Amino acid sequence: MSVTSKAVRKHALDALKSSRKADPRLDLIEMAMHGSKIGFGKIIKMIDNLVAELKKEQTMDGDKKAYCEASLDKSEDKKKGLDLDISDLGKAIDDGKESVATLESELAALEDSIKALDKSVAEASATRKEEHDNFVETLAANSAAKEVLGFAKNRLNKFYNPKMYVAPPKRELELAQNHGAPPPPPEANLAYKKSGESSNGVLSMIDTLVADIDKENQTMEVDEKDAQSDYETLMGNSQEERALKSKTITDKEAAKAATEGEVQDNTESKKSKTIEAMETAKYIGGLHEECDWLLQNFDARKSARSGEIDALGKAKAVLSGADYSLVEVKSAIHLRGSQ
Repeated sequence: MSVTSKAVRKHALDALKSSRKADPRLDLIEMAMHGSKIGFGKIIKMIDNLVAELKKEQTMDGDKKAYCEASLDKSEDKKKGLDLDISDLGKAIDDGKESVATLESELAALEDSIKALDKSVAEASATRKEEHDNFVETLAANSAAKEVLGFAKNRLNKFYNPKMYVAPPKRELELAQNHGAPPPPPEANLAYKKSGESSNGVLSMIDTLVADIDKENQTMEVDEKDAQSDYETLMGNSQEERALKSKTITDKEAAKAATEGEVQDNTESKKSKTIEAMETAKYIGGLHEECDWLLQNFDARKSARSGEIDALGKAKAVLSGADYSLVEVKSAIHLRGSQ
């Protein structure tokens, strides 16, 4: 029986050594197999416990591997998403700043345009006032000239055409005295004659002068009316243009404020996502420290465990009497040798 026990132990030990052991716990079982004080039952129990532990460890490795892969995939996807968001926000910030600069330039141009418009309106108003004052002044001068010519013609008629003479009212007499009345006509033997071509020529000349003054007044009145109409049209158009530009300024200022708000929001969001991306990268680094070794060696560890479990199974089978043929052969040999 002692020879049989030794043979069984040796065969079980050979089966155990068939694996590429990497676990020191196998050494403990080997020591137990080398000795003879520990029975097969205890060794089998040790084998069962170690197999259970190895399977549990493999399950834990599998769970850890799944956790690591899922966590790394999720975290790396998150990091990529954050990096993309940061890039998009950076572009949005740049575009927003460019839009703000464009709006500022457009606002400055509109303000300059309104100043130029106001200046042109002021100049047009000053020109219109000057033209109107000249019109009024010239009209008054022409009226005064007509009055003087009429007075002179009336005085001439007193001598040359008495029937056409109209006695001036008292106010006109005073005016004539103040301004100096024309001198009395000379004697008939001088330039003036009671009747004839000279008197008719002078009176005709006065009528022509009055007609010219009337014609000039009519032309001036038409020009004044047209100038005033053009001025009023200009003022109306300028007012509409100014109102439109003022509204455009208001709209662009609102757009500029909104864009600046978006830039500020995007800047804060980019800062927040940058911090989150840094924290995610740090977390990914921690995962790599925790998981890389396991992921790199998972298959080797699994294969080693499988070999160990297989070897333990074979050893257990030997110890459990699964390979009785070997025991019986060795026993027979031993018995024959003893005879």
